Amino acid sequence: MFQAVDRNESGLGSALRLMELVYHSIVRSVRKTHNNAFWAIGINLLQMVIMVLAFYFMFTILGLRGSAIRGDFLLYIMSGIFLFMTHTKSMGAVVASEGPASPMMQHAPMNTIIAIASAALGALYIQVLSLMLILFCYHVAFTPLIIDQPIAAFGMLLIAWFTGVALGLVLLALKPWFPQVVSVFSTVYQRANMIASGKMFVANSLPSFMLSLFDWNPLFHAIDQARGFAFINYNPRYSDWHYAMWVGVVLVMIGLMGEFYTRRHASLSWSARR
Repeated sequence: MFQAVDRNESGLGSALRLMELVYHSIVRSVRKTHNNAFWAIGINLLQMVIMVLAFYFMFTILGLRGSAIRGDFLLYIMSGIFLFMTHTKSMGAVVASEGPASPMMQHAPMNTIIAIASAALGALYIQVLSLMLILFCYHVAFTPLIIDQPIAAFGMLLIAWFTGVALGLVLLALKPWFPQVVSVFSTVYQRANMIASGKMFVANSLPSFMLSLFDWNPLFHAIDQARGFAFINYNPRYSDWHYAMWVGVVLVMIGLMGEFYTRRHASLSWSARR
């Protein structure tokens, strides 16, 4: 009666079943913020709008608009905010995804790779949808929006997302071993990136002694390159998107090795003693 049934699936069938599991996990991760999916997206949309308006008024009051790139000033602000939010939200989503000791892992088709992929793709879906809604409303209600190379600029958004996922994967592998350290580090990293990401200035305007304080950050390179693709009159000289991509690749490899090791040794009893 209770016999395991062998399922002889083809490679295509296994891939389709995996995609179905990832899809349902993405829906679950999107609805984590609120039971209503529209409200979950609306909350993120409101966060983006508030941050854009806050930086707009801060630049205006402090008289920093002259330091921005010549062109649409609000697009200059949004180009930094969108990539910053995508990077930090994707990192936070991956860190908060289910680990090997989660009750969800007791279900046979579920595994940590599906949980990580759904958290990463769910964060990307929310950020891209919010970005498109904001840009559409700005284009229709205020002024026509002109982006010099929109596909390349969107590619920089994907690099910001990829590096956030990569760093989140490393932190997720460390989380069962050092939960407090990972929590503090992720919070400090997100707060530090308010400045270290370079969304308030461009690399070409920085002196060389200040440039070394920011060029370690892959998000700094992604934002500066995105502005180079978005504005026709800005040519970034001190940033390189290849650096950000390769940092992400290295972090993904380290994170996958760490996650594999942690998955084999993690136990539910670890958290019981804390």
